[in-house]
Formats: sequence, C-alpha cells, structure tokens
Amino acid sequence: MDTKSNPKFVFNILLLCLFLKSHSHISLAADTISADKSLSGDQTIISAGGVFELGFFKPGIFSNYYYIGMWYKKVSVKTIVWVANRETPVSDIFTSVLRISDGNLILFSESNTPVWSTNLTSTTTSGSVQAVLLDSGNLVLRADGSSTNTSEPLWQSFDHPAHTWIPGGKLGFNIATNRTQILTSWKSSEDPAPGLFSLELDPNGSSAYLILWNTSRVYWSSGAWDANSRIFSAVP
Repeated sequence: MDTKSNPKFVFNILLLCLFLKSHSHISLAADTISADKSLSGDQTIISAGGVFELGFFKPGIFSNYYYIGMWYKKVSVKTIVWVANRETPVSDIFTSVLRISDGNLILFSESNTPVWSTNLTSTTTSGSVQAVLLDSGNLVLRADGSSTNTSEPLWQSFDHPAHTWIPGGKLGFNIATNRTQILTSWKSSEDPAPGLFSLELDPNGSSAYLILWNTSRVYWSSGAWDANSRIFSAVP
C-alpha cells in the first residue's frame, strides 16, 4: 500500500498523534527544579528511581482549580500523597509556574502572584538552590551541588506533611523549626484544603497519637506508648 497517496491512512495517523498529545504529561526527564528549569502546564519531575512524580493536578471531577501535588508514579490510579498549595489553588496551569526565586521554591499564579513558598529567610541566592524529588517521597530544597544523602536540606516536605503519612515521614514537634507536624484530612474529594480531622502527637506529653475533630475534640487515641511491650496501650 502506498501510504503517501492514501489520505485515510494519513488522517488516522494525525488523529493518533492528537490523541497521544492530549492524554500525556510532559516530564522534564529529571528529578530537579533549578534556577534555569521551572515547572508549568503538564510538566512534571520524577524521582530518580521513578517512585514519585510531582506536578500540577486537579482533584476530583468537578473542581476547576489546580494544585501542586505529589503522587506515586507506578500506581495506575493517581494517588496524591502531598499537596503544596492546599488553600491557594490556581486556575490556569499554563500561565502558573513553580520555580526557584529569591532562594525559595515558589508557586506563582496566572497573575504572577506568589501563592505558595518554602518561605525561607536565608540569604542563599536563587542560582545556588535547587529542589529535588527523592524516591522516599521527600521534596528537598538544598544548595546546588550538595549531596542529598549527606547534607541537611534547607527545607523538606517531610517537615510539612499534608494528609498522608509515608515511610520516612515524621509526626511530632520539630525543635529545629519550632513547628508541630500533623496530618490533616481534605475538606472533600474535590478540595484538598485542611478538613475537620487531624492526626498528631499528644501535646501534653503522653506519647499518644490523637485524632482530633475540629482541632480540639479527641476523636480517637492510640493510648500511651508502652516501651516494654512495644505497643500503644489502646491499640489492639
């Protein structure tokens, strides 16, 4: 068959190309956002071992808003494990951009307004900072050229958990950052803003984990930690 003179064949090829383009994400083929490499639109970054992916996503079916989130790369159903701008979504991912600016990782909206930031006050210049997505699911901001294994990050998402506790993550009180690390549910499947339920370490020092309703009422308690039996007293 002479494909060059077969208009039906050529038309079908064009339709296939358009379908693939509309159903695919564009990966930056890297795990890093640097001073000269931002993230926008359908672009994503993928951890070195292909475990996690980070980019824009739209929750649910009816939402018109987009968020920067992290999900398992190899799970067929997109499972979001971390969201950056939970309370400040954007409307257009092609004019919004996640980039390094003023020594921070910052999400700028379609109006070029910063809506989320790692919020560091250090004097590190933008050219010497990069954000790296690790196979552990930790997004770290570090000085360019430093080792992710040996250097303490300038900022890391493990210190700012959202709604999912993944291996390696921490829940408790971070003395270095003076910040309590808690998990907070989504408002709904269409809205990842903080909901009514949260999981945190008992601030009164009982070493129990508590699920709170509306940040105040204890909904569930693990009971205190029994070091001898290596269990929480209220957990079967």
